[in-house]
Amino acid sequence: MQAEERYQNQGRLKIFLGYSSGVGKSFRMFDEGRRRKERGQDIVVGAVQPKAPPEVDAVLKQLEIVPLLPDSSMDVEAIVRRHPEACLIDGLAYDNPPGSARPKRWQDVQFLLDAGISVITSINLQFIEERREQVEQITGKAVTQTVPLSFIDLSDEIVIVDAPPDAAMPARQEQLTELREIALVLAAEVVDRQLETYLHEQGIEPRFGMQERILVCLTPRTNPTRMLESGRRIAARFHGEVFAAYVSQANLSADDQVALDRNLQMARAAGAAVINLEGENPIDSILHFAQERGITQIFVGHSMQRGPFGRFSRSPLDKLLAKPQGVDIRVFPH
Repeated sequence: MQAEERYQNQGRLKIFLGYSSGVGKSFRMFDEGRRRKERGQDIVVGAVQPKAPPEVDAVLKQLEIVPLLPDSSMDVEAIVRRHPEACLIDGLAYDNPPGSARPKRWQDVQFLLDAGISVITSINLQFIEERREQVEQITGKAVTQTVPLSFIDLSDEIVIVDAPPDAAMPARQEQLTELREIALVLAAEVVDRQLETYLHEQGIEPRFGMQERILVCLTPRTNPTRMLESGRRIAARFHGEVFAAYVSQANLSADDQVALDRNLQMARAAGAAVINLEGENPIDSILHFAQERGITQIFVGHSMQRGPFGRFSRSPLDKLLAKPQGVDIRVFPH
């Protein structure tokens, strides 16, 4: 009962998670606060990042803001005295100035949660300590202020803020796709750990079934490195399987055969089950296999458009995208 009472007295934590700068997570967070206030909930703003964009400023004018301290840190004591139902806190990963009661802003948030105040906050993927290096390898941008994943695990709700279409410029599309995948997997992992904890407390043994089946399409001209790594990562996370399929082709040149053999070897080394498909129509063969095996995602490379399917009037990618129902198609530019 004591544990249940502590949970009842604890504030709830909601996190808006962005996987890239500029996706609008701060606006989403403050706009939720505005909507909650309109519904009668007692809401205050505890921290705002400097130089907020105009759309955020417009929302902030409708909310009560607890002023920052002279050193620009959050006035936690004032928020506790005010004791709202929920506090909006932007920039979860900020460090507090030297001499503060707590060195990190996320520790301030924990203090508010322990005081029974719910917190709605925001963070970018790169500021989560255990994902920092992975994101840095993709973006080339390093950060020093981070939040441990163990704190993210405490959240009662995570909202992933997707990049708007006009932010996904061609030069960034590949990066955004990778970052989005990492964010989705992270959020799913948090939910799973919470579920496992609950089941353990209830004395229930968790049973997880096969959830994801990834099909990586190979041709002599495909570069499968990223497709196999992404498939392996998703399958490992979701207790799934990875298949690597190629459609038999007559009269392959010696160079193409060498390239195909190399790709097949890479697939085997990555732990994928390699499948040789037969058929007059390569796209139909792939989709038939996907239907038979319950494939949930099909990975293709741009090079497929220039490969052995060139005899079709439409590109093979167009045909593939037009046909599947209930299967996600993910395109990897090479």
